[in-house]
Amino acid sequence: MSEVDVSALHTQVLWAVFGLGLLLGVISQRTHFCTMGAVADIVGSGDWTRMRMWVMAMGVAMVGFNAMVALGWLDAARSIYSGPRVLWLSALVGGLMFGFGMVLASGCGSKTLVRIGGGNLKSLVVFVVLGVAAFATLKGITAVARVETVDTVNVTLATGQDLPSLLTAVSGVPKPTLALVLGLAIGGGLIAWAASRPEGRSAENLLAGIGVGSVIAGVWWVSGRFGYVAEDPNTLQEAFVATNSQRMESLSFVAPVAYTLDWLMFFSDKSKRLTIGIVSTVGVVAGSAVYALASRRFRWEGFRNAQDTAHHLIGAVLMGVGGVTALGCTIGQGLSGVSTLSLTSFVALAAIITGAVAALRFQMWRIEHES
Repeated sequence: MSEVDVSALHTQVLWAVFGLGLLLGVISQRTHFCTMGAVADIVGSGDWTRMRMWVMAMGVAMVGFNAMVALGWLDAARSIYSGPRVLWLSALVGGLMFGFGMVLASGCGSKTLVRIGGGNLKSLVVFVVLGVAAFATLKGITAVARVETVDTVNVTLATGQDLPSLLTAVSGVPKPTLALVLGLAIGGGLIAWAASRPEGRSAENLLAGIGVGSVIAGVWWVSGRFGYVAEDPNTLQEAFVATNSQRMESLSFVAPVAYTLDWLMFFSDKSKRLTIGIVSTVGVVAGSAVYALASRRFRWEGFRNAQDTAHHLIGAVLMGVGGVTALGCTIGQGLSGVSTLSLTSFVALAAIITGAVAALRFQMWRIEHES
């Protein structure tokens, strides 16, 4: 493949991911898809409707990813989620921080982008602070703290940490076969549970569950299959075009927010190139804005008072630091990571939910105490 072809492929990958990000923004704005909202509904009123929406998306992404592994198109080992080093403490601490922070900030990274598209100025502030905190945890002062503390506690396996790789080492059954079986069994089970009640089969829930899960699987295909180059003429090594990690990627909205700010601030630096993470971030905002304007949902909204401002700022910092430490957010670990059946992703997901529940309980206690 010539250098010109690689350059053209880079552009095609970016447009494809931008389109999928746009679709995610439209679906999320239309259906109120929100992990924090789903947890809050359960804690506040025992309503599991939006949780069924999110679980269905998880199941669809899981089935889609592992079906592509079975076809030989993708390999979980080529993602950041399924390496042999299990950073369980980083996932636990980072997940707790992110989960607590997203409640204070009125939504996770993806919801922040959706809210920006709908005219929420509070979320614009969260976006900037989250991005700065995330960048500091990637390369700055909190990165040093992360590397020298929680990242030192890990378990190194003889194989990849995704379930198909682990079971292949034990059973000898080919990895593609196990990926298909486990993907259909676990992912299909999640879909079945989500659709087991009438509210889970509503048009809105089906649109969100199937739509968001398909977007996650779609980005995996674009990055890991369509954008894969067996031998880059510049490096003579395999390459995943337009990725920040140099591995195949799907959606996540913590580190990509940092990369978006970095690209905007250093736009004139020709070494700063658009990536999947950046264009997906912009795509979600654009898709949300298009739907909000078309449906007349667009509303300017600002902070109520100083306390509201403080909560959002603290939440944004916790999400930025926690999301990078945990290697992802509710989308990055909760959907993209979990779809690979990675052990660390399951730990991070459990920690995010636990952190969110703790924050919601804290808010309820504080309101009762003040009253």
